[in-house]
Amino acid sequence: MEIKTAMAGTLESGDIFIQIAPNAGAGLHIDLESTVAYQFGDQIKKVITETLQGLGIDQAEVKATDKGALDCTIRARVTAAAVRATGKDVWAD
Repeated sequence: MEIKTAMAGTLESGDIFIQIAPNAGAGLHIDLESTVAYQFGDQIKKVITETLQGLGIDQAEVKATDKGALDCTIRARVTAAAVRATGKDVWAD
């Protein structure tokens, strides 16, 4: 799936800022910056990976700047960025 650079989210407390860009290499590469990465970094990366794979994106460069977002917020921001990056509306029938 072809993607372009896109972003979603904010740097406000309780949110996450997601940037998605094409990845010249294979697979997903997630660069996570978070004050809670030590405790929740693996879970945040898992939610990002599962969300992108569920949308059919298996090659992308992702930069995530987390400010304490819950899993539901992470999924929402990743989905919004993915829709912007691919032009594919996941909410349309």
